[in-house]
Amino acid sequence: MAKARIALLSNPKSTGNLLQLPRIRAFCAEHPDIFHYEVEKADQVGDALKTIALVRPKVLVINGGDGTVQAALTELVNGGHFADQRPPVAVLPNGKTNLIALDLGAQGDPVEALKRLLEMAEGDLTDRLVARELIALTSEGVTRPVIGMFLGGAGLADTMKYCREKIYPLGLPNGISHAITAVAVLIRQMLGLGGGLLPERPMPIEVKVRRQGALSGRFALLMVTTLERLLLNSDLHTAGKGPLKLLAVDHRSSSLLRGLFAGLGGRLGRKKLPGVHVEEADEISIEGDSSSVFLDGEMFTAGIGKPITLTRAAPLSFVRLAA
Repeated sequence: MAKARIALLSNPKSTGNLLQLPRIRAFCAEHPDIFHYEVEKADQVGDALKTIALVRPKVLVINGGDGTVQAALTELVNGGHFADQRPPVAVLPNGKTNLIALDLGAQGDPVEALKRLLEMAEGDLTDRLVARELIALTSEGVTRPVIGMFLGGAGLADTMKYCREKIYPLGLPNGISHAITAVAVLIRQMLGLGGGLLPERPMPIEVKVRRQGALSGRFALLMVTTLERLLLNSDLHTAGKGPLKLLAVDHRSSSLLRGLFAGLGGRLGRKKLPGVHVEEADEISIEGDSSSVFLDGEMFTAGIGKPITLTRAAPLSFVRLAA
């Protein structure tokens, strides 16, 4: 196959693509130097990248939500389709949450972002490339490491599950869905309740950070990430002890408020706050009684004696759209 300037991997079932994909297809039809491949299931991504590798793209662009990005990253790292010449990755603004796209400066209209990427790929991309560390998740029943960039657990995972299963099916705009979820979480915190019309109350878990001990208890929020930009568009200040950044907030309203205001003020990790734990490590394990975590949209479950282990994966190059 001839070399393509851009290979575009799309998931038609991603929520954002329900409206945008016809425009993206039309744009690709007008630009033969874009090789467009569509998948509807995660298990199709391997075949997609095997085919995409034949056209030797200068940039691999992923058009879908965080789950689509995670499936593509997992296949890029584990599949061996590009040998040691894996193309840099760009992510179009799409999907429900798109934390990865936000971190790379991809916001606004996905067709405009694709147009800009096409123009950028005409020249030298060196100044636009950034290396990103990746998370490798392993646990019982996972046959090969799952690769991602953002993991949510404890109360955050319960909130994500609640939003996905009970709010998104209402068909409301994303902003309204997230606002309703936030109110439900606030009511849960204030009343100390959980379940029914509210997100579940977090289960006790143990989080072990290599060389730094363990955290145990109920956490309103638990996240592990390699992203520079977190929820609420805030940064997490760490001491450089490892690539995996961990933020855990105790399941107490006072701790949650401290963490919220520190995040809004850009002060997370700058100093110790009661009930707010900020760590950085190269290995983290999570163990609990049927405790769920989400890695870039895909759910995994930790059990007693069956921990989820997070380690560092080899970094990949990404294309930053923001100046």
